[in-house]
Amino acid sequence: MVYNFSVAVLLSSLLGASTITENQADSLKTKYNTMEEDDGYGIEGDKAPELEVARWIDGNGKEMDAPKLANNIGKYTVLFCYQSWCLGCHSAGLPMLKKMVDGLKGNRKVEFLAVQTVFEGFEANTYDKIRETQIKYDLKIPFGHDIGDASTENHSSVMYHYRTGGTPWFVFIDPQGTVIFNDFRVNTDGAIDFLQEQTIQMN
Repeated sequence: MVYNFSVAVLLSSLLGASTITENQADSLKTKYNTMEEDDGYGIEGDKAPELEVARWIDGNGKEMDAPKLANNIGKYTVLFCYQSWCLGCHSAGLPMLKKMVDGLKGNRKVEFLAVQTVFEGFEANTYDKIRETQIKYDLKIPFGHDIGDASTENHSSVMYHYRTGGTPWFVFIDPQGTVIFNDFRVNTDGAIDFLQEQTIQMN
């Protein structure tokens, strides 16, 4: 990945820092450039793997064809991973997602996708639950249900390919299709500000 100061600001904002200096940006570059060289979580700097999630509903709860990240080139994509029985998803992750969706409403350069990335509790985190979650948080965005298959060790394909560390989890993909953030900690105000600023510059 080719890092620039704007990307470093995003990473800093999402990780909770309010401001960042050029020196801090260099430190972030070093940190995230080494992520793909170890077995840690996240794949910052890599091209975003295409989604292999088979079952989806649209913003109105109707079954839909699987969205393709390739169709989002030229836009930012925010991918949110959760499980229906995850307490942290309900106390923090989903409210954060709701705040971002509402804060960026009408911005056609940002696409939101929520995926139930099942890696435990298969009997509880079912396909039917994604519509319940969508209604509960009034999130009119596509929701997917991802249990993976044998090729992903029968766990979520998103979790497998993006090396997510559980739920809740946020992935940010830039307009070139590169993962620029992949973590569970998010500063929603910083994310909204960054995405608004970046997409205004794209117009």
